[in-house]
Amino acid sequence: MSKRKLSRQQAWRIEKIQDERAKRAARRDIDAQDALSGGELGPEQEGLVVAHYGTQVAVESEPGKTQRCHLRANLDTLVTGDRVVWCEGDPMGVVVAQRERHSVLSRPDPYGKLKPVAANIDQILVVLAPLPEPHANLIDRYLVAAEVVGIEPVILLNKTDLLTDKPDLQQAMDELLAIYPTLGYRVLHTSIKDSGLNELQDALHERTSVFVGQSGVGKSSLVNVLLPDAGIRVGALSESTQKGTHTTTTAQLLHLNCGGTLIDSPGIREFGLWHMSKEQVEQGFREFRALLGTCKFRDCQHEQEPGCAILEGAESGAISARRLDSYRRIVASLDDI
Repeated sequence: MSKRKLSRQQAWRIEKIQDERAKRAARRDIDAQDALSGGELGPEQEGLVVAHYGTQVAVESEPGKTQRCHLRANLDTLVTGDRVVWCEGDPMGVVVAQRERHSVLSRPDPYGKLKPVAANIDQILVVLAPLPEPHANLIDRYLVAAEVVGIEPVILLNKTDLLTDKPDLQQAMDELLAIYPTLGYRVLHTSIKDSGLNELQDALHERTSVFVGQSGVGKSSLVNVLLPDAGIRVGALSESTQKGTHTTTTAQLLHLNCGGTLIDSPGIREFGLWHMSKEQVEQGFREFRALLGTCKFRDCQHEQEPGCAILEGAESGAISARRLDSYRRIVASLDDI
């Protein structure tokens, strides 16, 4: 589907917003340059962005020691988790350079463009819960998004206490998750009330992680248990929709008692995969990779074509029908944009 043409008023509004942003960036750069040239700043040092506040960031030089900083206008957008070079100042420091990222997690902004939200992440914990009801296609979307950006995904079934004395619900969760360990994905089970937290802490140890998942699955509750002093607000499930309410408003980096760090980012219901190509989505399905490029036709759509290696894999059981259905749904969603 072709993109909708902007009206004259919409184009004018976008141009005005971009012009205002450029002017704000220029003013920030003037303030930062004045501080640098005036000798008001300390020497350059390495730092870590631990929070983002609009046009400013909080930079940490060592655990527990942070300062708010201006950004040089020639810098790309900084996000929590970025490693930077900065100069301490009074009352504000200045970030003068950004180190190379080894990974970045992005989401679409209101205008449909990708916006980074966290950087230098080692693993993504895809948090699920019996309620709100998880769906295989949503899980697979998270996994594909993680695979494409090269960040290790871990599946975390939270609120397992809700399964007590509910054999049908327990069976449904078991069946939903059974495929993933066979594909090499780690699956954890937790409840803040009674179980699994030691295993979770082991998974978080000495790694930079981020929780993602639908609102209401207990991400903030997990953070509060792992780091009680964080004081993350918890939202209850809506009685009418059984969906959660977003409670986290800005990304922040938290140092966990278990020795790892956690970037607590705004809750997102699902990654936007519209920016990916069909080929990237194919690579995001681990069980497809050995078969890709071996179909009879180079432009095979893996639908009904003769000699399709993916369809043959499904017939032999090497690829599950459910995962193939997820793949088709994701690819169809790309075509809908």
